[in-house]
Amino acid sequence: MGGGKRFAVLLCAEDSEYVKKRYGGYYGVFVEMLAEEGETWDVFRVANGEFPDDEQVDRFDGFVITGSCNDAHGNDAWICRLVSLLKKLDSLNKKVLGICFGHQVLSRALGGKTGRAITGWDIGVTTIHFSSSSSKLFSSLKIPTTLSIIECHRDEVRELPPKAEVIAWSEKTGVEMFRYGNHIMGIQGHPEYTKDILVHLIDRLSQRDFIVDSYADDLKANMGKMEPDKDAWKKLCTSFLKGRL
Repeated sequence: MGGGKRFAVLLCAEDSEYVKKRYGGYYGVFVEMLAEEGETWDVFRVANGEFPDDEQVDRFDGFVITGSCNDAHGNDAWICRLVSLLKKLDSLNKKVLGICFGHQVLSRALGGKTGRAITGWDIGVTTIHFSSSSSKLFSSLKIPTTLSIIECHRDEVRELPPKAEVIAWSEKTGVEMFRYGNHIMGIQGHPEYTKDILVHLIDRLSQRDFIVDSYADDLKANMGKMEPDKDAWKKLCTSFLKGRL
């Protein structure tokens, strides 16, 4: 049982028609992965300027920040407002889980630096390695020292906030995961994604000329080589957010 806890998804992306129809939007994707019986889940479409007020913030036990097509180092009005909200959530010691853009913007809000990845786009299923300290942190979950995760990003955390700790890395990305105190965790990959969502995103990136068609074709051709460890990620994310680590 969830014990009547309340959680909010801070939605930083516009839902495509496909994701809306198939999954109930990205909010539906996160609820599918994280929600447990007895909990209440809400969504704030922060990319559209919809933010929780102070009274609403107090009511929630935890927050999840999603991915986005925007840059976490950008200065759009809603991103600056989100940075201010994240600083507030930190001061209130709220549980916060940041995914992809969410991971990067959390780092920025806490005093770190983000920017374009030197190695370029990272799209596909990637193996990440946990640090020795995180192996202890996650010891109760009995997960292995490496996990596979779906990635789709061209930005990264370049410099961690003071007092933050890298808890996972990959060959391409130095900060795949970080934690800040016991209440904030960032994950560069997408534990919530299915391969179907990734294929849809690759097509959208190709159509919008973010990536060239030949690269998109190669990515799709290699998609079957490795599976993401979705069950382990679900266990890790829910355990962190619900204070069970």
